[in-house]
Amino acid sequence: MAGVLDEALTTVFRTPVRLRAAGRTDAGVHATGQVAHVDVPGDAVPNAYPRRPCAGEPEFLPLLRRLGRFLPADVRVCDITRAPAGFDARFSALRRHYAYRLSTAPYGVEPQRARYVTAWPRALDVAAMTAASRDLLGLHDFAAFCRHRDGATTIRELQRLDWSRDGELITAHVTADAFCWSMVRSLVGALLAVGERKRPVGWCRELLAAAARSSDFAAAPARGLTLVGVDYPPDDQLAARNVITRDLRSR
Repeated sequence: MAGVLDEALTTVFRTPVRLRAAGRTDAGVHATGQVAHVDVPGDAVPNAYPRRPCAGEPEFLPLLRRLGRFLPADVRVCDITRAPAGFDARFSALRRHYAYRLSTAPYGVEPQRARYVTAWPRALDVAAMTAASRDLLGLHDFAAFCRHRDGATTIRELQRLDWSRDGELITAHVTADAFCWSMVRSLVGALLAVGERKRPVGWCRELLAAAARSSDFAAAPARGLTLVGVDYPPDDQLAARNVITRDLRSR
């Protein structure tokens, strides 16, 4: 997605522009609540406006409409606003919210949902997954659930991990201050092993003691995962949040 938007923005502003997003998403993962920012040179701004906003129109409505014409059908920018001083889409964020959706329907996933929901062919014990999820909440080293990245910490504060069921549709709701590479899909994959009763409820808690990515389970497929929201502090706390987030956490 970032590359597609970089190309469209560079065309619109007629100068190289690089997008910075709140969170990375693996190939096949979706985002309905992604937030991003771009720093645009002042002299390039007029290039983006074939006309100025009419009286009463939002400032960036013409830009929003024009940008839509340069984007493929599966990528949309829903709103554009002027960022406050100190704002950084990634480092100013307080937390990210994800949803992972899967269906245990015997026929698979309905066509209109197939792009966003993973078909799961086996029955799942949602109560067991919920119980195992509670053991993972809080500030931990999630090395067992993260793909290695040089220089990156795997210590995160997992603030929410619970499950809901609507018929055959099962959804995991996951929130943390930040996520390391492949963390959400790995958490879901481990919990699915519990849901299938291949592992006991306490097994996920034991994984927290691992110093590296565990090979005892597979990450859940990318298709079912969606970034649904990002939270930010008030404008006057953005700069302080940037400092906290950039500090490499050791515990």
